[in-house]
Amino acid sequence: MGQILIRNVDDAVLKALRLRAARDGTSLEEEARRALATAVGLARGDAIARLDAVRERIGKTTGPSAVEDLRADRDRDH
Repeated sequence: MGQILIRNVDDAVLKALRLRAARDGTSLEEEARRALATAVGLARGDAIARLDAVRERIGKTTGPSAVEDLRADRDRDH
């Protein structure tokens, strides 16, 4: 893995990262890595996993689909 050194980080950004690290029980470095990964889209897999978990909890949706609703509206108009 590579390393980077970032100079002149805004104090507010640094404070926010420190607070987030304290809240999550992680290091400042870990929070910075997460923020960078999220910024470039590498955390997409985590987001997909969370969405899948929500879908599993909710279950399959019931009721008419949007296509069925549109067809019903169209049929009513004719």
